[in-house]
Amino acid sequence: MQPILKVRDLITRFYTVDGVIYALNGVGFDLKEGETLGVVGESGSGKSVTMMSLVGLIPQPPGKIEAGTAELYDAEQTVELLHLPEKEMEKVRGRQIGFIFQDPISSLNPLMAIGDQIAEAMITHFNVSREQARQRTVDLLRLVGIADADARYDSYPHEFSGGMRQRVVIAIAVACQPRIVIADEPTTALDVTVQAQIVELIKRLQAEFGMAVVWISHDLGVVAGLADRVMVMYGGIAVEVGPVDELYENPHHPYTIGLLGAIPTLDEDGRKELASIEGSPPDLLRPLDQCPFASRCPYVFDRCLEMIPPLLEVGPDHFAACFYDVKNKKQRS
Repeated sequence: MQPILKVRDLITRFYTVDGVIYALNGVGFDLKEGETLGVVGESGSGKSVTMMSLVGLIPQPPGKIEAGTAELYDAEQTVELLHLPEKEMEKVRGRQIGFIFQDPISSLNPLMAIGDQIAEAMITHFNVSREQARQRTVDLLRLVGIADADARYDSYPHEFSGGMRQRVVIAIAVACQPRIVIADEPTTALDVTVQAQIVELIKRLQAEFGMAVVWISHDLGVVAGLADRVMVMYGGIAVEVGPVDELYENPHHPYTIGLLGAIPTLDEDGRKELASIEGSPPDLLRPLDQCPFASRCPYVFDRCLEMIPPLLEVGPDHFAACFYDVKNKKQRS
């Protein structure tokens, strides 16, 4: 299947008073039509920076996209996202790619009615009248589960609960029925009951509109239940990518194995200690010239310290950036 988004060798830096932050060091992935790609990894691994780079939301300065390509495909043309002028990118954001941010209170304008914030995207991209946009917005509010939608159109963000605000943010992201929605940890600030509701809502909207979804998360359990494929990130690169069932049952990168081993389980006596990954994340103020996981890896050898491992095929549609074959306990040739 032809990808609708193809990212290759994405490099993003931040030039700060403390030095250059080497945030992304050659990220690449494909996103297929209608699929859900889960993106996991610890804080600082580059998950959010990758996606924000694609839609022109990296503040410049201090941020700068140094290299790479990000091609968005459709039946009529191919758009190179990383080099679009801001005016052209405004046509992509919302219409082609929607974005759900993790903090709904900071994503919404506190001085603007929530209905107007949703309708604004429709007016911008579809050139509809304000009355038409209002009716579509009310329908969309009902679709995302806002009760008494007609009356709540004129409400302000502070009048909504956290879960309701996140539903509004989701409504904004899908208002123009984009081909791709990026969900950046959309359930982080919510309690577990509301988290489950938001997950189900996004899955239902995806099925209804036929969108592809990129789901960024720390929660491997959530990703296991909704993703088709998973990309594991560490040190600003993708260290493993594969179908969700294959990656969870047969992980190949030591970092992925460590993450999966740290998931809490219901053991018999409740006394089993949680596993942890020893060591510290890489210093992103230093250029990456070796495997970023080398200092924490139990299988490290000389080659790991000489270059960044490329993604190597370890199974059907399954790739790992590791020079060591953990399954056969030997170095890769």
